[in-house]
Amino acid sequence: MKKLILVRHAKSDWPEGIDDFNRPLAERGKEDAPRMAEFLNEKGIGIDALISSPANRAYSTCLFFHKTYKNAEMSTASALYNARENDFISVINQIDDVHNSVALFSHNNGISNFTNLFSGNDIISFPTCGVAGIEIDIDSWSHFDEEKCQLKYFYSPKELD
Repeated sequence: MKKLILVRHAKSDWPEGIDDFNRPLAERGKEDAPRMAEFLNEKGIGIDALISSPANRAYSTCLFFHKTYKNAEMSTASALYNARENDFISVINQIDDVHNSVALFSHNNGISNFTNLFSGNDIISFPTCGVAGIEIDIDSWSHFDEEKCQLKYFYSPKELD
């Protein structure tokens, strides 16, 4: 059994003159990301590896999670920026099987579309710093299969207030 934790980047800012890739987290995002990481940790949700889009807002969110999950391996995957469903699958298929619980940090609309398709649920749209947990009945990430996915939880930062 493998566990996939899908995290949409925390609330970002739109400063003038900054391109989309380099957008920073807004103050609310800097508050929500560590709170969500702590919330998951307190619920006993382990994370072995963190894989982020290299875009500033996603990577910054991932860094906040890494402060809570200090022993988790951390990396980036360019396919998670502006990702479509197949991009997520490509990243998942390359995960080292030593990791049983992996968090992917990405963006909307891709993360919502992927989660809706592979969880069999209709989340519609992830809020910023929203988290979905999917269990997959596989032994190897290279055998990722939508038929074996089950949505176990979905959390929004608003639930933490």
